[in-house]
Amino acid sequence: MRQLIIIGSGPAGFTAAIYAARANLQPLVIASSVEVGGELMNTTEVENFPGFPEGVMGPDLMQKMQEQAEKFGAEIRYDDVTELDLSGAVKKVTLGSGGVEEAEAVVFATGSAYRKLNVLGEDRLSGHGVSWCATCDGFFFREKEIAVVGGGDSAMEEATFLTKFASKVYVIHRRDSLKASKIMQDRARANDKIEFVWNAEIAEVLGESEVEGVTLRDTVTGQTRDLALQGLFIAIGNDPRTHLVHGQLDLAPEGTIAVDGRSSRTSIRGVFAAGDVIDPSYRQAVTAAASGTVAALDAEHYLASLADAGQPEPAEDQLVEA
Repeated sequence: MRQLIIIGSGPAGFTAAIYAARANLQPLVIASSVEVGGELMNTTEVENFPGFPEGVMGPDLMQKMQEQAEKFGAEIRYDDVTELDLSGAVKKVTLGSGGVEEAEAVVFATGSAYRKLNVLGEDRLSGHGVSWCATCDGFFFREKEIAVVGGGDSAMEEATFLTKFASKVYVIHRRDSLKASKIMQDRARANDKIEFVWNAEIAEVLGESEVEGVTLRDTVTGQTRDLALQGLFIAIGNDPRTHLVHGQLDLAPEGTIAVDGRSSRTSIRGVFAAGDVIDPSYRQAVTAAASGTVAALDAEHYLASLADAGQPEPAEDQLVEA
């Protein structure tokens, strides 16, 4: 039986692995069979991660994090978790390959998934003009005409933020009214750089190697037209990857995993959570990495308490304020 299993291989998971490995916990990282590295694998140049003044490619950053974790003794497994049993003092992790790994503690760092439009050109041009993060990529669109898809607070916030860089920001919404709060609507409507495109949905993202425009479909008449653009930001929400712990861990109202205050402690002893799966607000690589640090330290302290006690503690649930 292992001391610690980390589920997830984004900034939170790999940072937790670095700290846990340096603490000689010999963590096993279940990194996924197809999505190793998390959302940063779909990002081109990252300019806001500390320590890289010239910027760093998203995949390169995640590769460096993995190498650092392995340097200190973390084991990386390219497999998928299909089932979890967190109820007992020994946590059981069932893998897609059919094996079952056991550990005294688990760090759950599965991140979140941006909702996609699921239209032609979206995946192909991801990182080449299609983005889900204005804070990450807005800087690359100076003096360009771009669009934001969505009608909620996130879309209004992203559109307003992007006016710092872009010459024009279209807000494309499938209805004729917004879901965003009044203050966010008013702020966007008052910005001269923002133009609303009502009753419209994206039918296709256009361009060969970079975004050159979109095909819009009128949601009332069904008619289509092309709109020239150099960038497209999709802000229709995101979903924390919590399906493996439904019915086991307490969730916050936002759907993220509930943790105790600023810690990573969940509602089950010995289970810790980190990164975007607990964060409905910021969702940045650097905040996820910091969260992974917290989880590793919390897990280290927990495992030390077991060693001091001489035997595993009972598996009563902790009280957590969601």
